[in-house]
Amino acid sequence: MDTDTLADKVLTGDRRALARAITLVESQRADHRAQAARLLDRLSGAGRQALRIGLSGTPGVGKSTFIEAFGMMLIGQGLRVAVLAVDPSSARSGGSILGDKTRMDRLSRDPGAFIRPSPSQTHLGGVARRTREAIALCEAAGYDVVLIETVGVGQSETVVAEMSDLFLLLLAPAGGDELQGVKRGIMEMADLILVNKADGDLKPVAMRTCADYAGALRLLRKRPQDPDGFPRALMVSALAEDGLTEAWDDMQTLTDWRRDQGHWQTRRADQARYWFQAELRDALLARLDTPEARQTLDQLGDSVASGALSPASAVDEMLTHLNNA
Repeated sequence: MDTDTLADKVLTGDRRALARAITLVESQRADHRAQAARLLDRLSGAGRQALRIGLSGTPGVGKSTFIEAFGMMLIGQGLRVAVLAVDPSSARSGGSILGDKTRMDRLSRDPGAFIRPSPSQTHLGGVARRTREAIALCEAAGYDVVLIETVGVGQSETVVAEMSDLFLLLLAPAGGDELQGVKRGIMEMADLILVNKADGDLKPVAMRTCADYAGALRLLRKRPQDPDGFPRALMVSALAEDGLTEAWDDMQTLTDWRRDQGHWQTRRADQARYWFQAELRDALLARLDTPEARQTLDQLGDSVASGALSPASAVDEMLTHLNNA
């Protein structure tokens, strides 16, 4: 299928064409990268925007269960939902299970939803390298909400916040205290903290955890892109489907306020600039992956290892080699 035909099918909301388009942008082949760039340029003129919601949390906190319950609620309101689920890749084999889709049985069968699992490969930050392009494709296909589920991440992995309009952090009951809540990193990036599994015997524990984090959030410096009362902590139960409507109401309140105050477009412009710089860094690093560059790199590495060159001098020689290549 040529690029123009694929673009036309994506714009009509064809899910099979969308899946093929994401496969194209995820490919590392040089000819596919050129086709992907043409496809994205063609689709950028559609001017469609979805609400991008990044969602992170530790493994086992119930991200997939939350996304299914939350996505089904949104579809019940007449919205189309796309889910981009990133699975961790093996450091040994490079493979990924890509099993999140099997956890979302109801959502995966609904015609108003599109679910795409992708491997993280060697990319850090809880997302895949081409997740941002996949988001753009989902927007062009007419989806109203795009949910980006990261791998289970720690405090420092916040890349998903650079590609989303709202960043949700899911926590488990008894997941920390107020000191944990004021630690920098992923906590201060969150727009909403959702304490999941607030049901059954865990509900009292979830209430205490939510109160701890609500108190911690009041100690953090207020951000200019937030109205009064945000960020905030809420209790939800994905299993019992409790608290989802309240969480969605808060998301809409925050989104509307940011649009009215001009923070929405400013944030998107800053994100576009961030990803331009990230692409540039990746392109420069790719120049080190040629046979000639690797040979020079190995020779300079041997010189550094033997003490004949300092690391700084070897770097200067490598840069000179790349400039003359």
